[in-house]
Amino acid sequence: MSYAKALKCRACGKEYPLEPIYVCEYCFGPVEVIYDYERLAKNISHEIIAKGPLSSWRYIDFLPVDGEPVDINPGFTPLIRARNLGEVLGLDNLYLKNDCVNPTYSYKDRVVSVAATKAREFGFKALACASTGNLAGSVAAHAARAGMQAYVFIPADLEKEKILGAAVYGPKVVAVNGNYDDVNRLCSELVEIYPWAFVNINIRPYYAEGCKTMAYEIAEQLGWHAPDHVIVPVASGSLHNKIWKGFKELKTVGLIGALKTHMHVTQGEGSSPIVTAFHSGSPHINPVKPKTIAKSLAIGNPADGIFAVRASKESSGSAVASSDSEIIEGMKLLAQTEGIFGETAGGVVIAGLKKLVKQGLIPRNEEVVALITGCGLKTLEAIASAVPDPITIQPTMVSFNEKIGKYLNNK
Repeated sequence: MSYAKALKCRACGKEYPLEPIYVCEYCFGPVEVIYDYERLAKNISHEIIAKGPLSSWRYIDFLPVDGEPVDINPGFTPLIRARNLGEVLGLDNLYLKNDCVNPTYSYKDRVVSVAATKAREFGFKALACASTGNLAGSVAAHAARAGMQAYVFIPADLEKEKILGAAVYGPKVVAVNGNYDDVNRLCSELVEIYPWAFVNINIRPYYAEGCKTMAYEIAEQLGWHAPDHVIVPVASGSLHNKIWKGFKELKTVGLIGALKTHMHVTQGEGSSPIVTAFHSGSPHINPVKPKTIAKSLAIGNPADGIFAVRASKESSGSAVASSDSEIIEGMKLLAQTEGIFGETAGGVVIAGLKKLVKQGLIPRNEEVVALITGCGLKTLEAIASAVPDPITIQPTMVSFNEKIGKYLNNK
């Protein structure tokens, strides 16, 4: 049996049963899963976790599920010591959490695996979502694995690679003329009519819990301690919040010691309402109309935005935004120093990290983990004009020497 106890409103504190409930009926605040940490602490240990599968499901005791997982082997992705990039940025202890290598090439497999499992427990026959791209592919893949129907709703101007990456699994792909916030509003109406499990609407409280597995993995891969800094690409704010929740849970049940982690928000300048709220001190998130090449982060009215601000402030972290050109340079720098081709969200993280170091917010000797949440092959259009064309030659030594050999001789 799961250690999950109930759903609890994050605004007024009212509790609800563990059902497909996603908003408080009294104050309309978001609800999240709460657990029996006292009982969990008595039954969990490093040794028990180590016996689990090499996936995010090794942390099943921290997740709100009872049934057999819908499992395509998400998580337990590499934590890479980034010495080359660290040298460029001026960091001695930089690590990259490489979620590019998940089954559908983004961290969304962590959350959808939990959401699909819970949806099946509740008896739903179809999975659905509003998506900026990565979620669509993951929902479609998990639905295929679970033998469920899938309906994915996306902005019509989404990257072609992400559309194809979802369509191959056989869902109904619905392209909406509008941005993500328009898509999400439509889906919020559809969820009241159709008996579908919208993973980021009526199943959202369970879906979001999957983000915590990234915190658990980071702590375990570092030898069971939390790092000094975590750099997160932020869209809705959920990933940022739940990683912070995950670290706090590990401390609560005694799996790590002191928690000194600073949580840092990174966004694209054209869609940075959370960064703006952090620096303005506003108690609210003022929605914006997104305009950034980081389409996976292009949410102008982030559902968990204010909680992301609170997590950064509670952890003495910060928030920073980067321009499109800085994002592209971040993608190239990551690829050319560490051999990791991250999507635009990865460029946002590296560009943001560079700024945080320059601002003196991250000292050279402290331990830093930067999250690379999706693969660059999904956002080729963003980087295409920023890399040189191939040097074309004839299949002869004369042609080689004319185009390349003279250059090599001058080196």
